Amino acid sequence: MDKPPLHYQNITDLADRIRKGEITSTQLMENILGRIDSLDGKLNAFKLTCPEQALEQARAADQELSNGKDLGVLHGIPYAVKDLFDVKGLPTTAGAKLLENNTAAEDSQAIHRLSQAGMIFSGKTNTVQFAFSGVGINHDYGTPHNPWSQTHYIPGGSSSGSAVAVAAGLVPMALGTDTGGSVRIPASLCGTVGLKTTVGRISRAGVYPLSWTLDSVGVFSRSVEDAALVYQSLQGADINDESTVGVAPHDVLKRLKEGVKGLRLAFAESVFWDDVHPEVAKAVRECGNVFEDLGVAVSSIDFSEAQEAFKLNPGGAIIASEGYTLNKKWLEEHFDELDPVVAHRMIKGKEISADQYLQTNYIARQLRAKAGNTLKDIDALLVPTTPMPASPVAEVDIDIESYLAKNIRYLRNTSIGNILNFCGVSLPCGFTQSGLPIGLLIYGKPFQEDVVLRIGYAFQQLTEWHRRVPELSWAESK
Repeated sequence: MDKPPLHYQNITDLADRIRKGEITSTQLMENILGRIDSLDGKLNAFKLTCPEQALEQARAADQELSNGKDLGVLHGIPYAVKDLFDVKGLPTTAGAKLLENNTAAEDSQAIHRLSQAGMIFSGKTNTVQFAFSGVGINHDYGTPHNPWSQTHYIPGGSSSGSAVAVAAGLVPMALGTDTGGSVRIPASLCGTVGLKTTVGRISRAGVYPLSWTLDSVGVFSRSVEDAALVYQSLQGADINDESTVGVAPHDVLKRLKEGVKGLRLAFAESVFWDDVHPEVAKAVRECGNVFEDLGVAVSSIDFSEAQEAFKLNPGGAIIASEGYTLNKKWLEEHFDELDPVVAHRMIKGKEISADQYLQTNYIARQLRAKAGNTLKDIDALLVPTTPMPASPVAEVDIDIESYLAKNIRYLRNTSIGNILNFCGVSLPCGFTQSGLPIGLLIYGKPFQEDVVLRIGYAFQQLTEWHRRVPELSWAESK
């Protein structure tokens, strides 16, 4: 098989080529920056880039490697982050022009750890305002353009720009956050791998918050192996995020390639399959055949906890109330300057009573225990990441009613996992007749990222969906 162009190669392949002397980190960065310059005018994935700093760091990485200092596979590899992550000296706007002067004094913990691994920061990606949407629309900075269609289709949200950047080959890896599906939805709609981690695995210190209960840091990449490599470097306790304290890191690389023979997977029935687009349902169901070929026992279970989790959270009792509390200043003092869709939804968080909020949290904890018991003999669940492929922006954003209806539908399957504190990985498993990606979501029990990554890796060894790339001549600058 011919090698893909440099900008579409996996981190592992890029690292190997750098060490063989076939390319340098500087050449890789020049390629990436040139591609951003050529395509991002149409794609709008990036909020800002740091070309001079990135090239300086790439040259430094080359010098370190030539001197025998090798920090590992990630050394000299470019990456981008959702504009919720603090990067020293740069504004963290969280998708809102009101925060243009919110300059970070220090790097977030995630940025710090990637720097320690030798990765090179190339820029910040666009996001939904305050990360509060599953469709990916931003009325302040514009909505990133799903690269699989010349017509402006939604990228999914809220980590919209990160997904577009990876899918379009503007960067090999990008970070996002996931509170109700904000990594997995855009990964599914843009045809990338999207890893949602268990709350407590990766520090959120220095990440603009939406919900201290449900926020998690996630990874976009083109391969499951790349996601595993990045996750390995990010995990670990941090005293500045109490959710991580006492959570021991685990090695997800040790058994990543051991195969999955003997594991037990199940299609989770119930609400996950309600009103699912026929092409999505067919593609995801056919994944069972791939896993059976790998020696996995595939069954179906009536996972009623999913329906209970979905019904538990009408109006986003946890996210809306915590989001309102965290953004009260902007909502109360600058309401008319905010994205109207986000502002009208988030300000409703103040209407949620303490009793409703506490009851929702309490029942969610009980549901997590109940789900754990139901899944005691199951290693992972298989469901569609989103019930339907991407939709045109004009169709979603025509009015508030359409926006809310689409948003709820796109968030349904993923938000259930946040309530249950599942980890999960979304990966491409097919395309519609019109050429839009379809995502398979492999749900794992809390703190079992090693299991879902191992399953996802095995799936990608027998399939080619993740190797497809969008045709982007329409987006090239003239």
